[in-house]
This record gives sequence, C-alpha cells and structure tokens, in this order.
Amino acid sequence: MRGFWAYLWAFPTTAVGLMIAPLALFRGGGIRLVNGVVEVWSRWIAALLRDGTLLPLGAMAMTLGHVIIGRDARTLERCRAHEHIHVRQCERWGPLFLPLYLASSIIAWLRGGDLYRDNPFESEAFGATAAS
Repeated sequence: MRGFWAYLWAFPTTAVGLMIAPLALFRGGGIRLVNGVVEVWSRWIAALLRDGTLLPLGAMAMTLGHVIIGRDARTLERCRAHEHIHVRQCERWGPLFLPLYLASSIIAWLRGGDLYRDNPFESEAFGATAAS
C-alpha cells in the first residue's frame, strides 16, 4: 500500500510528528528525509524520549507516521530498520496505529508482560530486524 494512499492513510499520525519537527529545528536539532520518511532529532527530543515515556531508560526513537523522532542523528541511523517497520505498521493501521499500539501495551501489561517488549507491534519490529 505504498505511495499516495499510504501517506494519506497515515497522515493523521504523521501530522503529530510534523508538529514536532519545527520545535526541534528551533531548538538546534536536525532534520533529513530518508526513504520517504522524515527523521528529526534535537536535545529537546532526546530529553522527551528519555523522560517522557513509560520505559525505565526512555526510548531511543519513536515513529509517528512518516516521521521518526530520535535522540540524535546517529541513534536514528542505528534504529532505522526497526523504526521503518513501525512506519509500515502505521501505513497498515492509519489513524488507528497510536490507539492500537497503546492498547496493545496495556493488554500486555495486564497479562503480566512488559509494556514494551510484549507489545505485538514491537515483537513484529524486533522480529523483522533480527531476521535481516
């Protein structure tokens, strides 16, 4: 489902990421386009990912549609394959991606699992990147 329709279907989630991009640039960060996905980083984003998630050590990167925010440019390079799986997931689920991701984390936790590692969206991303 690549192409125009994939971008359109994912756009509500992408719009959230696009709102973050100018703030990152204003704060001395960077932005680049890689394989049709906008990558954004800054110290402000690094602090947000470190302190603004439920993960004990924070997140290294986060996918918001066709925008990936990361702590820095090098981290985005290291996480690219994993995060691009989340881009494909967002193309598949469109505006439902974020609510489904959150619900999957809650269900994993209620079953006694880990919010992050036992989320099926993460399992798919880790499985696909481990196979490559």
